[in-house]
Amino acid sequence: MLRVLLVDDEALSRLRLRTLLADCVDPACVVVGEAASAPAALHWLTLHRADVVLLDIHMPGMDGLQLAERLRGLPGAPAVIFVTAHSEHALAAFEVEAVDYLTKPVRRLRLQAALLRVAQRLQGFAATAPAPLEALPATPVIVVHERGEVLRVPLAEVLYLKAEQKYVTLRTARRALLLDEPLAELEERLGERFLRIHRNALVARHAVVALERRDGDDAAEGWVVRIAPTDEWLAVSRRQLVAVRDMLVAEGL
Repeated sequence: MLRVLLVDDEALSRLRLRTLLADCVDPACVVVGEAASAPAALHWLTLHRADVVLLDIHMPGMDGLQLAERLRGLPGAPAVIFVTAHSEHALAAFEVEAVDYLTKPVRRLRLQAALLRVAQRLQGFAATAPAPLEALPATPVIVVHERGEVLRVPLAEVLYLKAEQKYVTLRTARRALLLDEPLAELEERLGERFLRIHRNALVARHAVVALERRDGDDAAEGWVVRIAPTDEWLAVSRRQLVAVRDMLVAEGL
């Protein structure tokens, strides 16, 4: 069970996180403490232990980024997951080795996915200690909740992600799964392995095998890419067309 410390100067935000954490089942979590400021959190951590800190950024006095930097120097420092209303600090957050960066209002499944990465990291350290972090095997996954089951889909198997109504469809060669996460957040997390081809679609770079113009076709803007191995065609917006062409040239296609 993950031991969680909540650090946010707003009591309602901490209450919201407590409610979300109570619904997390994989991994199971327990809130072991709360702090309304960074100095109070530092003091708490000198007396108690936490596995992960859910940390706001904008707080009076020392902010969350400064606290995360201080925590890096502590022996047995907890993992840090930023939970903030401001999206512009994502790069700085990962420079202080944060596990994840969540924007408010936080979705339960998004929070649970971040906590799962902390749990996997802790299990990896336990299984390989005293090996350094660089020696740990790492297989990036996307966590999907399907009919009460928690699935870990290897990122290498994902062909594309497409926003449809309230959900995002994750497509592999074998099946389609539904995610309850905004496409923009997924794009931020997945990085350069995936390319935005349309406002409603991200594709894995390795899965794109052709770009064609379909005059008179129903596809938006007339341009489409072919996805292997499912042989599906996805629309490419005019805005993203240059990026898609550049990618294909770089891949020698």
